[in-house]
Amino acid sequence: MAAGGRSSGEVVRRTAQDVPLLDYVRRPGLPAVTVQHWVGDHPSEGPRFRGAHAHDFLLLLYVERGSLVARVDGRDRTITTGDAFVIAPGAVVTPGRPDPDGDVWAVSFPPDAVDPAAVAPLVSWRGHPLLAPFLGDHRGGGQRLRVPAEDRPAWLAQLADLDAELRGRRDGYADAARAHLTLLLVRLGRLGIDGPDELGVDPLVAQVLEVVENRYHEAISLRDVAAAVGLTPGHLTTVVGRATGRTVQQWITERRMREARRLLADTDLTVADIARRIGYRDAGYFVRRFRTAHRVTPTAWRGGTP
Repeated sequence: MAAGGRSSGEVVRRTAQDVPLLDYVRRPGLPAVTVQHWVGDHPSEGPRFRGAHAHDFLLLLYVERGSLVARVDGRDRTITTGDAFVIAPGAVVTPGRPDPDGDVWAVSFPPDAVDPAAVAPLVSWRGHPLLAPFLGDHRGGGQRLRVPAEDRPAWLAQLADLDAELRGRRDGYADAARAHLTLLLVRLGRLGIDGPDELGVDPLVAQVLEVVENRYHEAISLRDVAAAVGLTPGHLTTVVGRATGRTVQQWITERRMREARRLLADTDLTVADIARRIGYRDAGYFVRRFRTAHRVTPTAWRGGTP
C-alpha cells in the first residue's frame, strides 16, 4: 500500500482511446496525495499497470538513480538520474522495462490537494503557478526537467519528508503533507518549465469547462452545455471525450462532488441543503452519486469514517 493509506489509482472507466483510466481513490479524513518509492525490477510499491493506461490525476516522477523509459502520448521518453517528469491527466502512458538498478519516486494527487478552491481542472491550471506544468508541453502530455546536481539532496529530503508524514500520521500530518507537497511543486516550478501561455489547452474544452464551472450548481445537462458552446450534444461528446477521456456529464459530476466535499468539510449544512446547492433536486440521488464516487455516504465522509 502506498503512503497515504491507499493505492495510487483504480480503473473506473476507459478513455476515448479505449485504454484504462485510473481514478484517484479518495478516503475520508486522509490527505489526497500519495507517495510511491520503488527500486529496480521488484518494486514493493511500484506501478500497478504495466500496459497502456491513463491517469485521472497529476503525476510527478523523480529518478533518484538509474533510468526510466515510458511511452507518453505516442512518444518514447527516457528520464535518468536527476530528472523530474510530470505527466498530465489523460495522457496515455505505456511503461517500459524497469531499470534493475533504478530508484524512482512518484507523487500522485488531484488538483484540489494543492488548491481546494481551484476552479475547473485544465482551465484553472493554465494560470496556476503550481499546477500549470502538468498540462504538458506542446508535443504531448509530459515534460522532462533536469534537477541541478546541487538541488538533488533537497529534492530527496522533500520527498522523504512528505512520505514520512503520510506514513507516520502524527497530529497535524494532513496539513504538513499539503505543505510539503506545495514546497515540492515550488521546486518543480523553478526548473524552467514553459510558461502557461505556451501550454496547450483545446479552446473548445476550455470553453466547455468554463460553462461547467459557472453552471454546475444548476440542473444542467449535456444538452445545455452543447447549446452554450454552439454544438450538437453528439459532436460535443465526441470532442470532449477524445480530448479529456471524460464525458461532459462526468465533468459536471466531478465539479459537483468537489464542491460537496468542500461544503461537508467547511460548513454545517445538511445533506439536503448541500444537494440543492450543487444542482441536485433529489437529496437521495445526491447521496447515491456521492457514494458511487467515494464509497461512503456524505455523512460518513463528514465524520471521517473510512
